[in-house]
Amino acid sequence: MPTVKPRLSKQHQRWVMPTLVALVSGILMGLTVAPVEAWFLAWIALAPLWVLVLFPTQRLKLLIPLVWGIGYHGVALAWITGVHPMMWMGVPWLASIAIALFCWIAITLWGAVLVTTWAVCMTVFSRGVGTFTRVLIGVALWCGLESLWSLGPLYWSSLSYTQSPHNLVILHLGQISGSLAVTGAIVAVNGLLAEAWIRYQGSGIGNRGLGKSYKAAMRLFASSCLLFVALHLVGFGLYSRPLVQPPQAALKVGIIQGNIPNTIKLYPEGLRRAIAGYTEGYITLADRGVDAVLTPEGALPFMWSEALRTPLYSAVQQKGVTAWIGAFGEQGQSYTNSMFTLTGDGEFSRYDKVKLVPIGEYIPFEQILGGLIHRLSPLEAKQVPGSPDQVFDTPFGRAIAAICYSSAFPEQLRYQANQGGQFILSAANNAHYNPSMPAQHHAQDTMRAIESDRWAVRATNTGYSGIVDPHGKTLWISGLNTYELHAETIYRRTTQTLYVRWGDWLTPLLLGLAVVFKLTSIQASQK
Repeated sequence: MPTVKPRLSKQHQRWVMPTLVALVSGILMGLTVAPVEAWFLAWIALAPLWVLVLFPTQRLKLLIPLVWGIGYHGVALAWITGVHPMMWMGVPWLASIAIALFCWIAITLWGAVLVTTWAVCMTVFSRGVGTFTRVLIGVALWCGLESLWSLGPLYWSSLSYTQSPHNLVILHLGQISGSLAVTGAIVAVNGLLAEAWIRYQGSGIGNRGLGKSYKAAMRLFASSCLLFVALHLVGFGLYSRPLVQPPQAALKVGIIQGNIPNTIKLYPEGLRRAIAGYTEGYITLADRGVDAVLTPEGALPFMWSEALRTPLYSAVQQKGVTAWIGAFGEQGQSYTNSMFTLTGDGEFSRYDKVKLVPIGEYIPFEQILGGLIHRLSPLEAKQVPGSPDQVFDTPFGRAIAAICYSSAFPEQLRYQANQGGQFILSAANNAHYNPSMPAQHHAQDTMRAIESDRWAVRATNTGYSGIVDPHGKTLWISGLNTYELHAETIYRRTTQTLYVRWGDWLTPLLLGLAVVFKLTSIQASQK
């Protein structure tokens, strides 16, 4: 027995402890978003991963980042398990559990792959470079990978959204170069902290006050603190600018939160409640003097041609107040998830959802998975996405439309703002998940409002509906699982932030600088 204990202790040190540290730090990063919303942890939770990836004695190069990514994305996206139970759709209990777990595991591993890719690239490209060059490379790689990640079908848990909706000051960096400016700030501060710790570990316990490594560690720690403060000062400068709100730009908008649970939404009871609730809500808001009324995604869960025969359509014809109505639009033999502008004169415009939810709205690898999850589709026809270059004109000027999942893709809203969108209309369902999902969705829309310098009006089925100003302040937010009506005055804006004009210019710049500094280091080592 005495000979076994040292071997187990050594194994514990080399394998168990690093893995546990990676898991715990990943979980801490996951706690930055709803429901815990401990956003401040994001500024330290990445540092342990950085240390473990770069520490000379560390050999678990793939396991460590994979575990960290599982901890972060697994906790942050745990709300996806709320798709269970699906017995109301005819899916058996065990199959419902299987589908929920499959979705959770798939999106968690997808995020963990990004972290692992970053770690591998960091290990390869940061060899033989100085500390600050390594930090630059680490930031550039993370931003570059997140940028590529945003081009795919699964994109939600960017590091940037760990700060929303609470740290509005740092979120204003998004006006400079989008959400990846916030991501880069988080990675840079964590990187400097990690480098300080690595230098500290190599300083020697007996030479803390004298050794060069110890002094370098203190300088790096101070640099991380100064960078944290400097970034927040830049954000505060943008945050503190007053909003110019001329009376002629005012627009009084009404919101209807219909509160039709998914369990009844597609059945006769749900259809009756939807038609009655949205019709009565529209009439009430119209009588309050609103200029327009926004309804949630799929407020009328059937084809638009059928919606034209509902009492809601008749009420709009009678009152003449514009309504933005969520329904399904026909497109050949397929259908779209759409938002329609309806005026007293009839249909004015239409916007089709661009980013569809994998599995929920379309089936990836349909030939393989189609038979397993076909019941998730609300209609027998196939749902198709809208064109990415759509614009959404209204009687009050061009709007920026975001239907549910699209809120997570900054470029979708940036393009519309660049094309003249003056305010954001966000329509979502958000039903059938636990409360952290709608809270995270609200956080996404808060970021989009800041980045584009636009007012955002959010209408959801079961919560949280809300009003967000261009500085990200939530002026009103609804409750969960309640029928609510609200009217608020917003202001149309034509300003264009640096991000709206130029897009994410920072990531290519960082990648370019990283390449230059890496080549310079290689040349210096060859002399």
